[in-house]
Amino acid sequence: MDDDTRTAARPPGLDLYWIPLGAGRHVVRLSGALYESLLALRQRRRRRPLFHSALIATTAAGPVVVELAEIRDGDGPCRGVVAEGPVGVRWLRRFRLFRYEVRLWPAGVIDDLCYAVGGPVRLTDDLAVTRTVLDLVPTVPTLVWGRDEESTGDMWNSNSLTSWLLTLTGLLPAAGVPPDSGRAPGWDAGVAIASRAATAGAGNRPTAEER
Repeated sequence: MDDDTRTAARPPGLDLYWIPLGAGRHVVRLSGALYESLLALRQRRRRRPLFHSALIATTAAGPVVVELAEIRDGDGPCRGVVAEGPVGVRWLRRFRLFRYEVRLWPAGVIDDLCYAVGGPVRLTDDLAVTRTVLDLVPTVPTLVWGRDEESTGDMWNSNSLTSWLLTLTGLLPAAGVPPDSGRAPGWDAGVAIASRAATAGAGNRPTAEER
């Protein structure tokens, strides 16, 4: 079953996909495995499979892909790119190789969706909540990919975008955990940064007496 068929059959709402890190990309898979091996050794635990997350919203107008990924070329508008951020080192972002893009892509394609494990995780059937998630995508922080600039104890990456959106919209519990006892590096960074923003926002809201 191809990607178009898999997404077209979904009812309106929002779905999460867990995709093995580096699926279909030999170099990314090997570098991810090396990273996890070194971290597991340092933490004195067993190695765990690593996952990349992506969201697909099914709307009245059709599917919309939400993903943070490497920049393919200079034609970002065709992929619904709404933001870009630096990779590794901030000052190198002037070079396309050292930037990532955030996609809000109507009828978009996730290259490695066919490798997703466990099928789609339905997060919500509520179209208003789904719309809120999509509206938030362009406002995501564009922190340095692979770095922990906000001192969360975790690096910022593609999983951070997903968990940031789900935390702000109250959908985080519905996501569950990665399959196969796996890990999603960057997930905790998104949760922490969104939680801080939500707390700060709550602190700035007027009380009943002030309204």
